Amino acid sequence: MSRLLFFGVMCLTVTLSSLSIAQDRETKVRNDKKLLEASDFWIYNDLSKAERDARRMKKPILVVFRCIPCEACHEFDEQVVEREPVIRELLDKFVCVRIPQANGLDLSRFQYDFDMSFAIIYLHHDGTILGRFGTRTGRDNEKDDMHLLGFADSMQRVLKLSTDFNQQKKSLQAKAAKSSPIAVPEEFPSLKGKYTDKLNYEGKVVQSCIHCHQIREAQRMVLRMDNKPVPDEVLFPWPGLSVIGLKMNPQTAITVDAVLPDSIASKAQIQPGDRLATMQGQPLVSVADAQWVLQNAGTSATIPVELERNGQRIKTTLELPDGWRRQADISWRATTWDLRRMAFGGMLLESLNAEDRAKLPVPAGKLALHVKHVGQYGDHARAKQAGLLKDDIVIGYDGRNDFQTETELLAHAMQHKHRDDPVQIEVLRGDKKMTFTVKLQ
Repeated sequence: MSRLLFFGVMCLTVTLSSLSIAQDRETKVRNDKKLLEASDFWIYNDLSKAERDARRMKKPILVVFRCIPCEACHEFDEQVVEREPVIRELLDKFVCVRIPQANGLDLSRFQYDFDMSFAIIYLHHDGTILGRFGTRTGRDNEKDDMHLLGFADSMQRVLKLSTDFNQQKKSLQAKAAKSSPIAVPEEFPSLKGKYTDKLNYEGKVVQSCIHCHQIREAQRMVLRMDNKPVPDEVLFPWPGLSVIGLKMNPQTAITVDAVLPDSIASKAQIQPGDRLATMQGQPLVSVADAQWVLQNAGTSATIPVELERNGQRIKTTLELPDGWRRQADISWRATTWDLRRMAFGGMLLESLNAEDRAKLPVPAGKLALHVKHVGQYGDHARAKQAGLLKDDIVIGYDGRNDFQTETELLAHAMQHKHRDDPVQIEVLRGDKKMTFTVKLQ
């Protein structure tokens, strides 16, 4: 086969493959609409109807925000949609509505972890936020974070809050979202003119959808275009409870499974088996509720906590030191791909295992990150264009070698460098040291 013919066949194969994937995503979105609109239980993409029904029936509202094309959390989402037996009777006590888009999302009312492709906000029938559900701590470990039993436990806690609403109303005020300077996602400068407030079911529906992660990316882009540093609360959003030293039991709403030694939580004398009842005076219905409190904490903070332990309420405090958020790992987040474009020109970096690191002529405690991937197209190809290659070992960034993780490199670039700044990246390639310059975006 001639080289030209071979190239043509390869291009056609790639194109057909891409079309097949796109069509599959399109079909998923259309089928979701068809299935849920025919449901006698779910309200599809109509929050106003859900609110009217809730007021009429005096029921709380369960709002599912779901990015249909995204694979993450799809198994859990399917179990919820199909109303598995373990949650069916509890779901019947809510007015349930499914929102499959971020287009038109009221950002001053609905705020959750925008790196999630599945999130729930519980509302009282008067519109007050009762709580949130849905958490992730990694790219491929959703089963470690969310379980139907934990979801059921969360719903039970919400139903109790709804029953005791008049007594709890004041304590729920802090769960309300903070006012957003941008009303809806399609008004962000980087999204404006590209999207409307509706999905285009008559055309390319997936391309017409604003994905949740695009909201976080757009928030950062506003700061980046103004050459402002990205603050910790935007760069390290929705801190997982591992940041304070807690591993939670996903089969419960908010029960502690383990406490890391010498952590913020251990210093607060939190123990395995404790249930987190309140933080900052807010009643908690899930891990996402605790993350909401942490998300709105300052650069340092003292947070009062109430625990349920052996039938008793115990009070303690979490002391968050300056820079506490930076203990978080953001490498799993979908929005980190855009940060890699800006900071590394499209490279994906990963830590080395101890055995591979020991083979390198790099002192212990100094930078050594493996280049797992180098972007090939568009703005994600800047590193490639500069000469960097897959399997290089990054040993210096911006004249420094004291960074330990990809997250630390990203934070340095987003908080100390500006767009268009040239950054030198030093690598090991085999036994040679080489230096390349990448202009930040």
